[in-house]
Amino acid sequence: MKRLRTILQCDYFYYALFFLIIIFTIFRINMFHSIQLDDSDNYLVFVDDFKIDGDYLKIEGKISNVKVIATYYISSFEEQQYLIKNIKYGSLLEIKGKVVVQSNSTIPNGFNYKEYLEKSGINNSILIENIKVTSQSNNIFYVVKNKAYERISLFKNPNYMYAFILGNTNYISSDINDMYVENGITHLFSLSGLHVGVFALIIMKLLKIFRIKEFKRICIVFVLLLVFAFITGYSPSIIRATILFFLVALNKYLKFNVKTENILIVTFAVSLLFKPNDIYNVGFQLSYIVTYFLIVSNFLFKSKNAIKVSFLIGVISCISSLPIIINLNGEINLFSIFNNIIFVPFVSYIIFPLALFTYMFPFMQNIFYFFVEIMEYLSIFLNDFKLIIVVRNITFICVVIYYIFLFLLFKTKKLKFLVLDFLLILIIKFSIVLDKNTYFYFLDVGQGDSMFILTENKKSIIIDTGGKIDYEKEEWAVRRTNYSICEDTLIPFYKSLGVKKIDYMFVTHGDYDHMGEAINLVENFKVEKVIFNCGEYNELEKDLIKVLDKKKTPYYSCIKELNIDNNKLYFLNNNDYGNENDNSSVIYTELNNYKFLFMGDAGVEVEEDLIEKYNLQDIDILKVGHHGSKTSSGKEFIDETNPKYSIISVGKNNRYGHPNDSVLENLEDSKIYRTDQDGSIMFKIKNNKLDIETCAP
Repeated sequence: MKRLRTILQCDYFYYALFFLIIIFTIFRINMFHSIQLDDSDNYLVFVDDFKIDGDYLKIEGKISNVKVIATYYISSFEEQQYLIKNIKYGSLLEIKGKVVVQSNSTIPNGFNYKEYLEKSGINNSILIENIKVTSQSNNIFYVVKNKAYERISLFKNPNYMYAFILGNTNYISSDINDMYVENGITHLFSLSGLHVGVFALIIMKLLKIFRIKEFKRICIVFVLLLVFAFITGYSPSIIRATILFFLVALNKYLKFNVKTENILIVTFAVSLLFKPNDIYNVGFQLSYIVTYFLIVSNFLFKSKNAIKVSFLIGVISCISSLPIIINLNGEINLFSIFNNIIFVPFVSYIIFPLALFTYMFPFMQNIFYFFVEIMEYLSIFLNDFKLIIVVRNITFICVVIYYIFLFLLFKTKKLKFLVLDFLLILIIKFSIVLDKNTYFYFLDVGQGDSMFILTENKKSIIIDTGGKIDYEKEEWAVRRTNYSICEDTLIPFYKSLGVKKIDYMFVTHGDYDHMGEAINLVENFKVEKVIFNCGEYNELEKDLIKVLDKKKTPYYSCIKELNIDNNKLYFLNNNDYGNENDNSSVIYTELNNYKFLFMGDAGVEVEEDLIEKYNLQDIDILKVGHHGSKTSSGKEFIDETNPKYSIISVGKNNRYGHPNDSVLENLEDSKIYRTDQDGSIMFKIKNNKLDIETCAP
């Protein structure tokens, strides 16, 4: 026992355990891949988790112990109600569908859903054609979980109850949730170790009242926490808090005197032994990193001043999560520390306990909702004072260096390591200025156009924004969350490059697939100037102008040329052809002796006028007009311009049949890149040489 205590009190033992478990986990994941399903059309799926959002159903489950994701598009209100009533946790479903291959991200630095599924241990995705619920599980854990959801569904406003009792934030509206994200407090609305600590403390106090012995109290709370973890979907933070509670309590009871930070490393190892794929989970990473640095910095929390302690906790939580948050959001809110000083105690000691008591005693729900409204109003107020700093993505090596310095800071208590971390972030922040290359991105936005230019002096230019048309749905089919090209693709992409504002936005014409996201972009991102094409404004352009006027953003139309960083952009199409497509701005520019020509949706008549009026021979990069439609890219125009590279921005399996075969024949002497096949295409001018990269699906 003495030798065991000696080993358990040695720091190096835990450092070795930490690195060994990481190596073993990565080796284990790479060696054992998920089993692939056969090509059968019919499957029996056991439901582990599910979400019904309007006309969309998503299921996570197992087919013969093979983990799968299955999706289904609901056809009617009656079917939606059938599924809501009958699908439960632990249900067995009979489905007919096809195994589909997920695509990689087609946007640089974008969220890679295929990679996310693979790192979660899911290599099989099914698109469901027909679905039928065959049976329900009698397993006591699933019965309890379903009863908990059914009970909360009876509340008049269950959204926050789902979040605080079951760890499910899907029911909080996207606008409110986005506000919490901007304020840096979204972590408080998912169940975490803090909530588990409050829950465990309440149960321990109640058990002590009944004079139950300490060891039995520990075991009872541990079992209850395991049940709680199951009900909440085994989130990494809940698992971490549950195991940590048990090991810390056991360490105290057996008097092993093991440091809490070392117990956390054991907790880390146990978690990965049971769920190795969690090592790639951002929630898992944040949970352990923030907890570790809060533990090793506990010498700072000796003050009896609660405000000071809350401030220090906020600071340490912020600096310990900084690289991950930057790579996740592309930005940091400097006021998030102060926001957490207010919200952490408010949520932890008022909202969360009230949620627990309201769950047990529903007559308290009006009191609970009263404090929830205070919380929302307070968040709305503080959102006006946010101070956002955009930082480009941090490489893995820089993340490792950052955490080495942070570890040394708390171990040596020397501030020079904090200074080094601060300098590292500053270098990353301003490294964009040191990059003197010019970048052209043709972004994959589906059936639409969106291009982004970053000049050598870091002027940022958008040519069109793309736009996904959302067709009107019946009320039952409307989803709480919808994919947004602007918020889910464009803005995260700009921020990943360290771009904090757009200097120029060119709207080539007023079609939705070219400017549908312009209003969203202007409302969510700093845009300095907007340039319209020639011709009358249509309704979509007028709506954008209203927003520009409100924000006092200057805009211009029908200009002939523009000087940016001593580079001239020429707007060649100044005629009014009487229709949006032919009125498209046609933009020509030369950079480092490379010729670029962007055709918008201009048709053959415009092309004929252009080659008659201008010398457009030997174009290096041509953005093909109108997505490769047969109405553009006439043979005479292509022969005259003789493009070396031709870019066709087009949606996969689009209903228009773009690009047209005749256009592809006209371009046969050019190297063709298509966003539906190649994803986004990047042209980088470096030392007067052209480098080309793609983001293939």
